Amino acid sequence: MCFLQPIAMHIRLKNSLKIIEVGLAKARVAIREAIRTRRYMSKKKETFIPRGSVYRNPYAFHQSHIEMMKRFKVWTYGEGEQPLVHNGPLKDVYAIEGQFIDEIESYKSPFRACNPEEAHVFFLPISVANIVDYVYMPITTDADFYRDRLQRIVMDYVKVVADKHPYWNRSNGADHFMLSCHDWAPDISVANHELFENLIRAHCNANTSEGFQPVRDISIPEIYIPNGTLGPLLQGQGPNNRPILAFFGGQAHGDIREILLKNWKDKDSDVLVHEYLPQGPNYTKIMSRTKYCLCPSGFEVASPRVVEAIYKGCVPVIISDSYHLPLSDVLNWGRFSIQIPVEKIPEIKKILQGIPYDVLF
Repeated sequence: MCFLQPIAMHIRLKNSLKIIEVGLAKARVAIREAIRTRRYMSKKKETFIPRGSVYRNPYAFHQSHIEMMKRFKVWTYGEGEQPLVHNGPLKDVYAIEGQFIDEIESYKSPFRACNPEEAHVFFLPISVANIVDYVYMPITTDADFYRDRLQRIVMDYVKVVADKHPYWNRSNGADHFMLSCHDWAPDISVANHELFENLIRAHCNANTSEGFQPVRDISIPEIYIPNGTLGPLLQGQGPNNRPILAFFGGQAHGDIREILLKNWKDKDSDVLVHEYLPQGPNYTKIMSRTKYCLCPSGFEVASPRVVEAIYKGCVPVIISDSYHLPLSDVLNWGRFSIQIPVEKIPEIKKILQGIPYDVLF
């Protein structure tokens, strides 16, 4: 009778996939209908309905959110021990890793699957930031050696879940995802291209030159969380009370920042660019009095300055060559940000002064 067990498992998995596909088909129909009729369909009263040109299609986005809350289920693998798995940082620039793991594994999460056969996607709860912090700190100059060991840890974890459960092998990892805000996250898939070819990467470091694929992968906003909590929005001054044209404060991390500092460091009273802030108003206070906040890529493409600028009501000026911006399938970044190519850095002042006031304010 033992030979019948794999057959029964195969039939059960096939039936569960059919149920999931039926639900997804209903969701797609509802989204298309919301776009066609320009109204949403929900059985409960909606407390927030998106409006405005910042959305590519507010009806599609809102109906997608309704369907997600109603149907979407995530199964988190239980293998592994803290702190490398099922844990992550809850402060500083990599805090989204810990925040996401904590929320998705909570029993209160509406997305938590009761069993894996009802799941739409499978989450690998590995924290790249914690692996680097607990296993490899302090980092030496031999970064390639440490990246190799990081890759081996992740490959070992995937092998464990693939050997124990049928879900990875069923899809070759196409319905599995990892989430990381660490700079080294893209390197994981480099180690074994065949193994990770289909894995969905939810990365803050959404660098298209390092294998990030916008059709499959997800760009996550990088947020600096100082005290372990997301906290309230930090609003700045109104648009008529911002005397500073542009501002950047930060060290020369990476080629783009070196070019920015070379052209503008301490040279212009309208375009304030400092490697080290002078005594006086702090970083966030200056942002609250600035019209355009410069957000150049550092060693990697993502920067928490983008979110910080939005929090402070300052228009983010994104300077990067290969950054796929977060939530680009939903948000029309051209309506609330400026993107300046690296070769145009010497023309920053001219470009910003040439933007009509009523375009973004």
